[in-house]
Amino acid sequence: MADEIFGHPRLAAVYDALDPDRTDLDAYLALAGQLEARRVLDIGCGTGVFALLLADRGVEVVGVDPARASVDVARAKPGSERVHWICGDATALPPLRVDLATMTANVAQAIVAPDAWQRTLSGAFRALRPGGHLVFETRDPAARGWEAWNRAASYRVTEIPQAGVVTRWVELVEVSPPLVTFRWHLVFAADGQHMVSDSTLRFRERDEVEAELAAQGYVLQEVRDAPDRPGREFVFVARRP
Repeated sequence: MADEIFGHPRLAAVYDALDPDRTDLDAYLALAGQLEARRVLDIGCGTGVFALLLADRGVEVVGVDPARASVDVARAKPGSERVHWICGDATALPPLRVDLATMTANVAQAIVAPDAWQRTLSGAFRALRPGGHLVFETRDPAARGWEAWNRAASYRVTEIPQAGVVTRWVELVEVSPPLVTFRWHLVFAADGQHMVSDSTLRFRERDEVEAELAAQGYVLQEVRDAPDRPGREFVFVARRP
């Protein structure tokens, strides 16, 4: 089940406007270029920002996400016809042979259940050509990033075309390592509707992820730092032999 912030049509429609700074994707675009990836599987593509950036560079992209409302937003964007969109997840993909599979932002951590995570890694492995790469990020639990998830740090008022003024903030609900649950609040000034979306992320240790990748047959190539959050994330670059 997708979180409401991705799965509810009203929330999915304003998601990009509420989070317009996607410079976190620059490192992924650069890596795709370095790996000379011509076919990419974007797992957890959401509203399609990364998939469309790749398509703009002539890359053949498959974007998959379980949140239909987010996929609908992606399909409505200019140039969306250049991407093959799938409403679903990486566990049930059509036959593919991609050069690169990605999980950007919080996608990997949002796959909370251990069996679902293992099936996702397996599904990505099957979709890769021999020698293809899987790249994803996950927050370092030692950085305790959730300590900054509060109303004071997150309160924003944004005016969005067609939607009007939207006020949003986040509150921490529960910290029960390795799981952290938080709640987004969004208030639409146009009609006063106050909507909430609960999310849970799994904070995996680096050695845990390395072991899971090895168990699925990957060769770990390197673990990088995230340029946009130095010292707070692991970026895993793994290869299908």
